[in-house]
Amino acid sequence: MSVIAVDGPSASGKGTIARALASHFGLPYLDTGLLYRAVGLTVARSGDNPDNQVDALAACDFPDILLHDPELRAEATGGLASRVSVHPEVRTALLARQCSFAVQDGGAVLDGRDIGTVIAPDADAKLFITASAEARASRRFKEMIAQGDKPSFDNMLADIIARDARDTNRATAPLKPAEDALLLDTSDLTIDAAVQRAIALVSGKLEAAG
Repeated sequence: MSVIAVDGPSASGKGTIARALASHFGLPYLDTGLLYRAVGLTVARSGDNPDNQVDALAACDFPDILLHDPELRAEATGGLASRVSVHPEVRTALLARQCSFAVQDGGAVLDGRDIGTVIAPDADAKLFITASAEARASRRFKEMIAQGDKPSFDNMLADIIARDARDTNRATAPLKPAEDALLLDTSDLTIDAAVQRAIALVSGKLEAAG
């Protein structure tokens, strides 16, 4: 079976696309961003500093049950994840967990920010999902409005831009497409269209590989 790596920035649609690919190809799925969110949330709940390397590393020893906590999906937790992920020691601590999932018998789908470049560089198919900062902020804004929140679009856009800067400029495993990744810009696509395009791209890659 196949290993499929899906990378991209926040709110690009990579999680939805990765889950759809896993369902389509019948593969287990791991949202690696949840691991970093769990670390960030653990730091915050402990009253520690996510920008402090020692505090962030100590939080890597979180219980597996935390991965089912709905607060991991909160916008604030995503910001915490971006901050703790800049620490090389944190990335190293979580590396084995991700790699073991990627090499399991039968294949897997993983999404994150360094799957195709670090976690599964030999993946059978790699996608890099992107979208403009404005499109991604608009998606987050609409999601939060639907949940009854009253977010500031300008603040949301600024947060996404800041998160992109942290993720792309960090010294260890920066967010970037693998050289052999297939690029998919979802800025002007509906989620259904983006999913169908992703399935077509991955299918074509796997078929070409024989």
